[in-house]
Amino acid sequence: MKFSKSKWLAYTFLVGLIPVLTRTLAWTTTTSGAVNALAAPDFVAFGLVLHVSVINELEHLSAKERDWKTVQNGISLIFIAVYSALYALTIIGEKNIGLIDSNVMLLSSITLATVSTLLCLTAFHRLSKLA
Repeated sequence: MKFSKSKWLAYTFLVGLIPVLTRTLAWTTTTSGAVNALAAPDFVAFGLVLHVSVINELEHLSAKERDWKTVQNGISLIFIAVYSALYALTIIGEKNIGLIDSNVMLLSSITLATVSTLLCLTAFHRLSKLA
């Protein structure tokens, strides 16, 4: 198994950030107030990409890393479930303005995406050492 952190950065991290970067581009090029600078669903998508990437990369591990693989898969599945719930809440909040606090949703999604980034970096650091 050959694993490169630079490939992970290019293929997973940057691709996962496409919704955030696209929104930032739209925000900077449109009139003031037309597009929000940040939105929870963009960070939810980013977190989902990160954790799906972890699950995919762990498929290539040898049997001797089974316990670590199981823990990492479990963590990723928990985060995927939480991101799914956050996304569902953002959908509910679109139709029911005021029901969901959008600032709390944004802060929650950014916080989770940051934690996901750190978890994925540590997982991919270990994978690069095993390669």
